[in-house]
Amino acid sequence: MATMNNSPITQVSQMPTHTNLQPQLLTRLFLDLRGRRFEVDRETIMNLPESVLLCLFPNGLVLSRQSVALSDSGGGGAGSPEDEEEEVYGVDFDPDCFQFVLTFFRNASDNFYGTSTSPGLFGAQQHLFESPTSEFGPAASQNPLLSKQAIIVLREELEYFSIPPKDGQAATDQNGIANDSMLDIKRRSGDYLMEKRNIFTALQRNVNKENNVAEQHLIDMLCMSGFDRDDEWGFRALEPSRCCISSIALVLLKTGIIHHPNGEKPVEVDTAQMATAQKLLLFWRKPARKCWWDGSDVELPAVDDKPAMTVKLWARRVWTLELSLVSLASIYSKKSLADCLRQV
Repeated sequence: MATMNNSPITQVSQMPTHTNLQPQLLTRLFLDLRGRRFEVDRETIMNLPESVLLCLFPNGLVLSRQSVALSDSGGGGAGSPEDEEEEVYGVDFDPDCFQFVLTFFRNASDNFYGTSTSPGLFGAQQHLFESPTSEFGPAASQNPLLSKQAIIVLREELEYFSIPPKDGQAATDQNGIANDSMLDIKRRSGDYLMEKRNIFTALQRNVNKENNVAEQHLIDMLCMSGFDRDDEWGFRALEPSRCCISSIALVLLKTGIIHHPNGEKPVEVDTAQMATAQKLLLFWRKPARKCWWDGSDVELPAVDDKPAMTVKLWARRVWTLELSLVSLASIYSKKSLADCLRQV
C-alpha cells in the first residue's frame, strides 16, 4: 500500500493561495470609438441596452482589474488610479451613435427621477407601488414599470446590394473587386437609402406583399407602446468602407401612468395601456431579432456629371428590439452629463 508521502497527490508542489486578492472594480472606462475618446462611468455602461453592449463589446466586457490584482509586481497588486487611466478600450462603434444613446438615456433619467434642481415623475407616482392599498394589489412591487423608466430600443442593420444595368460600365473583375463605376453606384445607392428615414415603411411594404399577420402585429404593438407610424430613425449613418447602414430609435414606453399638469389631480393609471406595456417586458434583457430581404427597382438621381439610372437594389434588414429599464441607483451619482460622459 502506498504511503501518503508516496501519493502522487501529495507529491505535487503546492502553489501559495492568495485568498486576499480580489478583483478591483473599475469605476470608469476609457473608450476609443474610431478615434474619439470617451470617459464613461461603470454604472452608465451597465445601464445601456444589452443589444448596444453587444455591439460595443462583442467579446465581452471585463469591469474588474483581475490582471492587476494577480500581478506579483508593484507590491500589493491593487492597482492605482494611474493604472486605470491607462486602460483604453478600442471599440468599433459609431461615436455619434454612442453619444446619441447616452444623451437620450441621461435626459430620460433626469426627467423621470429628477435632478438636484428639478423634481421628476418618480416622486409623484411612488405611492402606486409603495401603498398597501394600491390598485395593483400586492403585485405592484413586482411591476418594474411603476418604479423604473422604460425605454424601447429598436436597431436596424441594413446591408444593401446594388445590381447595375446590364448595358452599363459598372462591373467587378475576376477577383470580385469593383471598378470605379460600380463603386460610384454603391455610394449613390447608400445615399439613396440614407434618405429613407421612416422606420416602418420597409416593414409595412413587406407586410403588404406577404400578408404577414405577425409583422403587422409587431408594428401595431410598437405604435401602441410609444412609436408613431410616421416616426423616423433617431440616428442613421453609413458604416465606413461597407455597404451597410446602422440605425437606432429610442422612445419612452407608454405605461399608461398619467401625470396631470401642476399636480391638479393624483397620478392615475390606464390599466389597459399598462397591460399593453407589460407585454414589452418580454424583451427586457432579452433582445429579439427579425431579418428579412427587400428588393426593388430604384431610380438613382443624377449627380454632378453622372446621369440618373435605374438599378435593382436588394436590402437585408436585421431588426433588434429590446426594452431597457433605467434603474434608480445607476443614475443617482449626482453627476451631470458632462461629468458622466467626457470626451478626451
